[in-house]
Amino acid sequence: MPALRKRSVLLSGHATSIALEPEFWAVLEDMAKARGASLAGLIGRIDAQRGERPLASACRVAALGFAQEPAKPTGRAAAPGR
Repeated sequence: MPALRKRSVLLSGHATSIALEPEFWAVLEDMAKARGASLAGLIGRIDAQRGERPLASACRVAALGFAQEPAKPTGRAAAPGR
């Protein structure tokens, strides 16, 4: 099992540490990029919508939801014959 990786983010002016598996951090980074947001901004939105769920759990659920979304078009032409 991969070790958890901790990162600190500012939420509402307070430093908060979140520990997630590297795979979840990678998906969250992709999610932030796809939405034109910073990682801290994305986590801030997740935090605002999480209700009673712990922040790390809310981040995992958000990453899972993003990973399960249908693939988005990349704007590249399909290869011939496909």
